[in-house]
Amino acid sequence: MGKNCRNGQAEILDDRELDRIFRHLISREHKLFFTIARYTGERFGAIAQLRVSDVYDDHCKPLQEITFPASIRKASPDGSRSTRQMICYERLADGLAAQRPKSCDRFWLFPSSIKTGQPITWSAADKWLRAAVERAGLDHRGISGHSLRRSFITKLYESGMDIHAIQQITGHKSISVLQKYIGKNPAKLKEALGAIFA
Repeated sequence: MGKNCRNGQAEILDDRELDRIFRHLISREHKLFFTIARYTGERFGAIAQLRVSDVYDDHCKPLQEITFPASIRKASPDGSRSTRQMICYERLADGLAAQRPKSCDRFWLFPSSIKTGQPITWSAADKWLRAAVERAGLDHRGISGHSLRRSFITKLYESGMDIHAIQQITGHKSISVLQKYIGKNPAKLKEALGAIFA
């Protein structure tokens, strides 16, 4: 999917559009993957490599935090990687419970159906997303897996969360890199200026 002249940045989606795509995902596994991406803002590559024990306990109940180990996360510009733990707040925990695997007696949360003993690839998840976006009639929008990350971060920012708090949640080392994820909403900017200079 192209990015429709957004200077290489993925499309930002609102809750209605995210719900619409979710309804067009065809399996519990696809819905679980989407739920984690939507409510944590983590990259597809890291989500694809999650272990069951990073998300669920031995009884298949969501943990207090999802752990994204440093080894599966994208490296910073300096080459370092860091583990990210995402608090399972109510909406995320509910989604994890609703879409939990039928069995947690396996190593990978998203095992590959092609390579035994391996997790799926981010490109497999991207194919699920592309198909759901097309079925939802939104394929003209240039939506990619990164859209969920940008949408998550932009929503935090637009809700009034301080940029330093967002940085703690997302695990970005650089605020300047984090700011690139935040979409500019002219209507919100106009509203904010109007409130200040009323």
